[in-house]
Amino acid sequence: MYKKDDPAFLYFPDNYRWSMGLLICLAGAPWMGAEIDEVNRVGRALLDHVGDDEAWFAEWKRMGDKVEARGRDALKAGHKRTAASCFMRASRYYQTGERFKQPRNQESQDTYAKSVAIFKEAAAILHRPRIEPVEVPYEKTSLPALLVHPDPETTGGKPAPCLVFFDGFDVTKELQYGYGIPDLAARGIGCLIVDGPGNGESVRFRNLPLIAETERYATPVYEYLAGRREFDARRIGVMALSLGGYYAPRAASLEPRFAACIAWGAQWDYHAIWAKRLELLDSGKVLSLSVPPEHLQWVLGQPDRASALKVLEGFRLDGIVQKMRCPFLLVHGGGDEQIPLALAQKCFDAVGSKQKTFKVFERQEGGFHHCQVDNVTIGVHYMWDWLEDVLKPGK
Repeated sequence: MYKKDDPAFLYFPDNYRWSMGLLICLAGAPWMGAEIDEVNRVGRALLDHVGDDEAWFAEWKRMGDKVEARGRDALKAGHKRTAASCFMRASRYYQTGERFKQPRNQESQDTYAKSVAIFKEAAAILHRPRIEPVEVPYEKTSLPALLVHPDPETTGGKPAPCLVFFDGFDVTKELQYGYGIPDLAARGIGCLIVDGPGNGESVRFRNLPLIAETERYATPVYEYLAGRREFDARRIGVMALSLGGYYAPRAASLEPRFAACIAWGAQWDYHAIWAKRLELLDSGKVLSLSVPPEHLQWVLGQPDRASALKVLEGFRLDGIVQKMRCPFLLVHGGGDEQIPLALAQKCFDAVGSKQKTFKVFERQEGGFHHCQVDNVTIGVHYMWDWLEDVLKPGK
């Protein structure tokens, strides 16, 4: 499965969204055990239905049910680790299927709730790394999060550094755990993966739409971690991916206590991005989008495009990132089809930090596509090496 002159594995080469969706699932293989045979069976079942999102949901759900049932059998037989592995994979399959569902319905909501529940079941069994589901106080409610504890042998019992990891436009805390977080924990750095407003459980079950003012929840998240004795309040970083290339830089610019910032994929002016996208969609163009365009109104809690665009007027980084002072890393794919490299350069140039790094992954090395979805490992290793140098775990 390939395109000419593109070495990436693209299962559905004529459908960007479906190819990216499958790669997002498969990318968790090193850390959540996504099985290439199971993923391939879903892909083969979908080859005659490319573009049919109902078929996409049904096939991924079917595989999730199959793998979860295998885990239940293992649990009854007393094989807890086998069960945990099955539950991790099934959770990822359920969320992969649900991500294109528009509009959401009771079946998709139930499937998503099950994915969260079985991830927690797996987490309760696993001990390396230790995964603690937590609630972070936020205004009059709370945000669901996963606190992945650093390896105790690496920290030596000393307060450890920690990374806040916010979601993007269409990913979730469970999916993001599968993006190398166990490797981060092994290095002695904790990670708090948060479903912020507009993401994951927060938008599906708590009626919290996406907001421009990232600092409104980034500051409470920082203070939650700073209040935990096992973490060093002077070494708490923040990162996010995709649209999170807006969240994390804004958070680090307006909450100066963050010690480091990683933008895994750049943003600059999200209003301009979507104004252009909607114009092109109306003209009949087929765009490289990661989810159906209706997702925009849904996460913003808006009834129509016009009101959604109005809300997006606040999603601009100019005048904000110039205030950043902490070390900053921007990672971008040279062939990113969603956010042009020129916009990434514009964002990087504007960031006020004296210590800043811009890494662009090119075609031949891998990681060429959006958020390195074609080679997540190469992106993760680069980011974690940089973070290790900045936050200095174990010291």
